[in-house]
Amino acid sequence: MPSQLGITLKQVRLQQHLSQATVATGICAQSMLSAIENGKYTPNATLLMRLCQRLKISLDQLSLAENFTISDLEQINDRLAKLCDHHRYTDLREFLLTDAVQARLTTNVQLAAYYYYLGITDFQLGHLTDAQQQFQLALASAPAQHRTTLSRLCWMSLALIHASRQQANASEEAMTQAVTQLKTAPYEANLNSLFYLAAVSHLKLNQLTIAAQWLERGIDFATDHDSHYMLANDYHLLAVIASRSEQIDQQRTAQATEHVLTTLFHESIYDRLD
Repeated sequence: MPSQLGITLKQVRLQQHLSQATVATGICAQSMLSAIENGKYTPNATLLMRLCQRLKISLDQLSLAENFTISDLEQINDRLAKLCDHHRYTDLREFLLTDAVQARLTTNVQLAAYYYYLGITDFQLGHLTDAQQQFQLALASAPAQHRTTLSRLCWMSLALIHASRQQANASEEAMTQAVTQLKTAPYEANLNSLFYLAAVSHLKLNQLTIAAQWLERGIDFATDHDSHYMLANDYHLLAVIASRSEQIDQQRTAQATEHVLTTLFHESIYDRLD
């Protein structure tokens, strides 16, 4: 079955009335492009970047993971997404606490997402105790019968809070909750974030080797699902870990890969690691 990546490349090529031979010339064999379009081959970042440049693909077509919704009112969800995407956490918190937003929370799923976003804002603003309470409220509001992507992110966010307090055992327990039965869970791109958050948690605990192992798992997880989301951040953090470990060759490789991915997907790099 063709991947979304292959479908996008083929659709854009056909819209421009270009043959596979024309697009592939000077980049790869026509047979390879055919395999990519039909989901039989996943291109590396350099090859994908060259194909996208040849087709003048808008990079945003391939780059975004979805925000959670907190309301049936689209203007509330759109405002939430805009504030999140621009990392305006003070404004986001004020927005979430307005009567207009709170009045539109009509389901437990929306309530869980609401508390999750409050937890994110409190964490980013340095209010760890408040953030912990918000994530716990989100988990209490989430469906109890199975772990959702949102609940997994709440558990991993709690792991990061515990790691920030140097509570290694509590952090590890929360990580376990976050990834339990992950292999059988329906894939969503937001799940890629779990591995990055786990790595940051171990970095805060000065467990560099384990942090790198989580990132390698995250890179494999993303590529196994034909996704690029968080890969630039994963490689960036690998470069940070390699630098702290004085592994210069590994650092240069990770930085080079990160540069290709950020050029291709315009993914913002998260640098607040301490």
